[in-house]
Amino acid sequence: MQFSHEVKEMLCVVQGAHHGPAPIPQEGRWTQVKEVKDISGLTHGVGWCAPQQGACKLTLNIKGGIIQEALVEVIGCSGMTHSAAMAAEVLPKKTILEALNTDLVCDAINVAMRELFLQIAYGRSQSAFSDDGLIIGAGLEDLGKGTRSQIGTMYSTAEKGVRYLEMTDGYVTKLALDKNSEVIGYEFVNFGKMMDFIKSGMTADEAYKKAQGTYGRFKKEDGAVKYIDPRKQ
Repeated sequence: MQFSHEVKEMLCVVQGAHHGPAPIPQEGRWTQVKEVKDISGLTHGVGWCAPQQGACKLTLNIKGGIIQEALVEVIGCSGMTHSAAMAAEVLPKKTILEALNTDLVCDAINVAMRELFLQIAYGRSQSAFSDDGLIIGAGLEDLGKGTRSQIGTMYSTAEKGVRYLEMTDGYVTKLALDKNSEVIGYEFVNFGKMMDFIKSGMTADEAYKKAQGTYGRFKKEDGAVKYIDPRKQ
């Protein structure tokens, strides 16, 4: 370490107030974080790419500064899925500082990592007040039944109105309209359940029917007068 001539000539003044960093809440404790290894917690971050075409929701479970669990969810861009696959492979076992400086290829994933780092470093984790934090595997709880991301996809135009395409319930196959042609319910297929049924030995047709469901006033006795396929009608 080099010092300028002016600094060398200065008298030494003792630093009186030196109490360390302000404590932050981490896993049910108040912690003075001085090094990367002092950071623990599970939290989420959301990022977007430069053209704002796609977005990423990143969930990390960190113990002693090391990423032990990663959930990468992306939407809006076909290339992001491949970047997410790479990110999910390389993030575990890294410190959060290493992860912050790792090229995760996709802008949206990199931005999510930056936002998540800020949260966790400032004690804003989801597990800040949970004793001993959350177990490894807690990240999977963010996923819906059948271990699928919870996605809502809706489309609408001023000319033709709204189309529900996908809900947390599943892939929307029909919309129920009332006498005023307003949406009052929908039919869906839960792909996660459907695949589980098929893997258990059911035929595709049986699994498809068993994974079907409805929401709202879908039946005719409840006021539905017309049904449309939201992707074709």
